[in-house]
Amino acid sequence: MIEVCQYRDKSVAVLGLGRSGLAAARALAAGGANVLLWDDDQPRRGSGEAAAFSVTDLLDTDFAGVAALVLSPGIPLTHPEPHPVVRRAQAAGCPVVGDVELFAGAITRTPVVGVTGTNGKSTTTALIGHILEKCGRRVAVGGNLGRPVLDLPMLDEDGVYVLELSSFQINLAAGLVCNVAVLLNLSPDHLDRHGDMAGYVAVKKRLLEQQTVADTAVIGLGDRESREIFEGLRAAQIQKVIPVGVGQSVHGGVYVIDGTLHDAIGPQSATSDLRGIDSLLGAHNWQNAAAAIAVVCALGLSSEEACAALPSFPGLPHRLELIATIDGVRFVNDSKATNADATARALATFENIHWIAGGIAKAGGIQPLTSHFPHVVHAYLIGEAAEAFSGTLGAGVPHTVTGTLDRALADAFERCRGAPRGDGPVVLLSPACASFDQFPNFEARGDAFRTRVNALKADNRIANRGARC
Repeated sequence: MIEVCQYRDKSVAVLGLGRSGLAAARALAAGGANVLLWDDDQPRRGSGEAAAFSVTDLLDTDFAGVAALVLSPGIPLTHPEPHPVVRRAQAAGCPVVGDVELFAGAITRTPVVGVTGTNGKSTTTALIGHILEKCGRRVAVGGNLGRPVLDLPMLDEDGVYVLELSSFQINLAAGLVCNVAVLLNLSPDHLDRHGDMAGYVAVKKRLLEQQTVADTAVIGLGDRESREIFEGLRAAQIQKVIPVGVGQSVHGGVYVIDGTLHDAIGPQSATSDLRGIDSLLGAHNWQNAAAAIAVVCALGLSSEEACAALPSFPGLPHRLELIATIDGVRFVNDSKATNADATARALATFENIHWIAGGIAKAGGIQPLTSHFPHVVHAYLIGEAAEAFSGTLGAGVPHTVTGTLDRALADAFERCRGAPRGDGPVVLLSPACASFDQFPNFEARGDAFRTRVNALKADNRIANRGARC
């Protein structure tokens, strides 16, 4: 745990008692603060009481005597409207911060890597941590991925913190200065929390704007907004700026063409073959790998030793996770793909796809995916968005409204088994939707897919054994 000592003998309020909120409360208490906790959800208030904290209704609190309000990232700061407790704190002149801001105030010597973007954050964050660890560096990985930042261990200057940072976390961390900051890509997401695309982009950009001349920014060039940020920072000549590209060479950066990674940061370009690394399938994962190599090289590793660690990367659950191959049919869990942009990356990775999609759709639905529809042999539509997705697919893409994930998976496997051998069909769960209509989160959705695929594998093994007998 990281102790937060800058509020010793002061009162600090914490709103939101999920993992990050409780971690912040523990870190503040360890640093000598008087911590006041609240959550609008009664069971979560019970979690605070069970941890022996003072649970206080913050709507009845006089914020004139409170040094800071620590806001959990899931609670609105500005849009669609500030939480009433936020309004009350702001009216009293009380700073509103997040756990990442507390982290920034507590860490003074240890290098910090911050990774943001719309898609690919988790894989890139985990991959950076993996490479550093394989190369002998002490590393702690967390933030929006895995452990809350204040639950991470204290590291000295020889270690590295690698943090996945959401737009919500950046919005509450004005004091965070990353030694290396990564912007992977930008596409519409969480616009209800930022007002519009311009507001969303501005928050993501802030992570880079908070850097100094001693720092490095790594920026993907795959979309217009990210390219504009890259050009602006390069022209400003404050921090070092490293471009990352896929399908095109980039001067002074790291790029991947046809599966070959090129490190062109230094005077001589080093190369590495990414093809055949199952945990880094697809052009989007090639970008993640290029960004990770740029980061670790900025931290002092050579590209040769960094690239040598790539094949041993195990990948992350729910991100193009190959669950099993049954009778020549590959089953891939991409439940983390909760928007069309993420699903586009999956659809571009495979051919002969039996696509399971649906849930609670984001703005635009699957209309942006039309260029990838030729890769889809059949679609199986589930959840709230099924009928709308059916309308988008129309007569051009064979599809079935199955309603549930179990039915979709069973139908897909049955159809694949009837296809000619050698076609290499892929049953791909890449929903392009949030999960909350049928599952508590994307992890639960992916876990259900994995469990059912493993059951199919066991059933198929028994059936084949019986046939041989």
